[in-house]
Amino acid sequence: MFDVLGDIFAEPWFWPAVSVILGLPIALLVLGELHTAMVRRNTPGAHIVLMVRNILVPLGAVIILFTQIPQEAGNVEFTWPKVAATAFGFVLILVLLNGLNLAIFVTAKQGSWRNRVPSIFVDIARVLLIGICLAVLFGWIWGADIGGFFTALGLGSIVVGLALQNAAGAVLSGLFLLFEQPFEIGDVILTPDGKGRVVAVNWRATHIDTANGILVIPNSTLAGASFRNLTRATSPYEASDIVRFATDDPPQQVIDLLVDVASGLPERHPDQEPYAIPIGKAKYEINIPLTSPSRQYMTLGLFRTRLWYAARRAGLHLDRDLTDAFATPERLRENLLRLAPRFYLPPDEAVQLAREGARLQRYGAGEIVQRAGSVPDGVRIIISGTVELKVPASNGARLPVAKMSRDDVLGVTALTRQIAGAEVVALTDLDVLYVPTSVIDGLVHTNPALARDMGQAIDTRHQLVVKALQDAGEPPPPFLTVA
Repeated sequence: MFDVLGDIFAEPWFWPAVSVILGLPIALLVLGELHTAMVRRNTPGAHIVLMVRNILVPLGAVIILFTQIPQEAGNVEFTWPKVAATAFGFVLILVLLNGLNLAIFVTAKQGSWRNRVPSIFVDIARVLLIGICLAVLFGWIWGADIGGFFTALGLGSIVVGLALQNAAGAVLSGLFLLFEQPFEIGDVILTPDGKGRVVAVNWRATHIDTANGILVIPNSTLAGASFRNLTRATSPYEASDIVRFATDDPPQQVIDLLVDVASGLPERHPDQEPYAIPIGKAKYEINIPLTSPSRQYMTLGLFRTRLWYAARRAGLHLDRDLTDAFATPERLRENLLRLAPRFYLPPDEAVQLAREGARLQRYGAGEIVQRAGSVPDGVRIIISGTVELKVPASNGARLPVAKMSRDDVLGVTALTRQIAGAEVVALTDLDVLYVPTSVIDGLVHTNPALARDMGQAIDTRHQLVVKALQDAGEPPPPFLTVA
């Protein structure tokens, strides 16, 4: 029996077979656990370990077993060990190149030269290396003529290069543009063909998302022309617009109005202030610093919309429009008569408020009717529309306090000259009756009941503000915060 075992141990195939039987399961188990751990930690290179486990290691075991099978003497050109060795060598080449790509480019630090190399260059180099390594592999295993392969490759490259020199020149100029990387995905660039945000870049063209669709620009065109990368500007991008008013409108009032409207836009850069300059013939240029160049069209559209409402409230004439079909004397008289009981006035005295400065005002949806931290310049009674009261929080957010609609009063602290900590934002188009502070003072002196109503309104708003802050876990207001 021991002689039989000794004979088996002496067989040349025994120890290779034992190494496959024992080593293959152990190697697969270890690599499987390693792959699971890398996936759990989101470690780069997990796919390489999976390729080694599922393909390379089993092929290595097959090669070990095939080498122990006797080969026929007349069939030396084609053998299964050579086939297995070719497959093993090909997978090994892929594993080594992927590992090299991982070590050099994938794990490169942001901003380093390795990180700036375009992926198309890496792909081209990978294809060339795979071709060269396959040629060496076939020459080593199958005895192929490598010299003839490289000679044919060189001659073919010359012929193709001469035939496609114009197209190749355009492609190369585009590739060099990618290598320089004057822009990245997400940057906003301005080209002679249009402006937009870069959404895709390949070896042939750059895709730009404009306001009217995707603009595809060949890289050779960008390489041969000048363009601007608006995202990489050293200062915030400024959106500019030109507006016209009537020649009778005081220029400084117009400039102040333009700056005030631009300052309230949501996309205005928080670190820069807008500015306006007169350019002659009742025209003015407004410049608005933005958080992103891609917000220009939306911001300018919102600016023009809000400017229309603001110009009407200020009594200025945007686009030389001298008429106002909303704030007519008839409509003002109608609303004063309807709201006369709120002021404890008889109808004839309520109508007299129009001569003392009461007037109708309109706000667009999203406009700030009253800013937090300011003292109201008068009382506003809602005629139509809805507003929301918001109080500033410690993290810069705005906490909703309450919504107000028809016949509700805004600016109740105008009577006491207290700072209004709550912000009032129009949720819809808003129509209000505006009564200046000086008029409210006179009404309170003659109508103590009006002072009582406004005091109660102040207390109610204060309680709403305190409750909103408590619900959000914010500290109580340091002053009477109402609107």
